Order: sequence, then C-alpha cells, then structure tokens
Amino acid sequence: MATCLPLTGNAVIMADLTPHQKKIVNRYYDRKDEIMLTRLQELVTDLYLAETDKKRDALWKRVDLAMNNLKVPPAIQQHILTHKSPEVLARNVEDWLKQARSR
Repeated sequence: MATCLPLTGNAVIMADLTPHQKKIVNRYYDRKDEIMLTRLQELVTDLYLAETDKKRDALWKRVDLAMNNLKVPPAIQQHILTHKSPEVLARNVEDWLKQARSR
C-alpha cells in the first residue's frame, strides 16, 4: 500500500508504489492536459444545464481550477471568468483542443 506524506501546497511524496502503480501515476501526469480539457468540456455542458445561481457559481470555481491546471494565461482566465459565459468558455476550449491535436 502506498504511503503519502503531505508537504507544502500540492506536493506529495509517494513511497512504496509498485511498478504498476508508478506507471498509472505517470500516465495520468502525461495526459493531464487532455484530462483537464475533457473536464472543461464537461463543465461547459454542466453550465448550460445548471438551474440555479449557486450551482453555476460552484461550476465556475471548478472552471477556474481546471484552467489553472492547464496553465491558461491569466488574462484569458480573467476574460472568461469576468464574462461567465458558457459560450465564451466553449469557444476557448474548442481552440485549446485544436491546438492540442496539432501537437
């Protein structure tokens, strides 16, 4: 069983991982950008379907976290979060997906 020892912030030391577990963790981090883009696509859908302001606010917080994980430039993040428009977010996610596919 893996033991996780928390450090400052999000850093974690993982001890005693089996080779199989290490491969899983490495694959996750290799594909983290793809995972975050998929998460943002799902959030766009959730924002369109959200029925209450409280739910929309919670979703926009998750959008902010996902964009931070993708290292989206602060100016673009601010623009998206200021407008709080699923359409604006959807257009940006579409552009980011095109950029990711062209790499």
